[in-house]
Amino acid sequence: MTDQTATEAAARGADIDWAGLHELAVEAATHAYVPYSKFPVGVAAVVDDGRIISGANVENASYGLTLCAECSLVSALHMTGGGKLTAFVCVDGNGDALMPCGRCRQLLFEHSAEGMLLATVSGIRTIDEVIPDAFGPRTLAVYRGEEQA
Repeated sequence: MTDQTATEAAARGADIDWAGLHELAVEAATHAYVPYSKFPVGVAAVVDDGRIISGANVENASYGLTLCAECSLVSALHMTGGGKLTAFVCVDGNGDALMPCGRCRQLLFEHSAEGMLLATVSGIRTIDEVIPDAFGPRTLAVYRGEEQA
């Protein structure tokens, strides 16, 4: 990421209450179900209609069935009216910034507004910067001729 791109991402995120989102993600992590890893994760996001949503990870003894915090966030998104995510924060149980895993980056991309901003361990980044050249709904819309690239 160039200094100019980093500056532009930070400027776009200036109107986001990052501290409030962080606080909500920290609170969400207290609701995580993590009897196996003891590694709670909390997330919070802004939806394009102004709603603020959150989620936490839910483990399973069969680790492959564990739900990352982003899964519960996307469930909350759709259970409360749908829409697209515009800003996102992920924290560990200590409240430190945490980068979503690859699977969750794809999940976030699927439900993001174009240019969604994420608070990452290295600063504010766009969804396209954390999952470059991603394949998703916008790719399919372009392929079908429903949208310009």
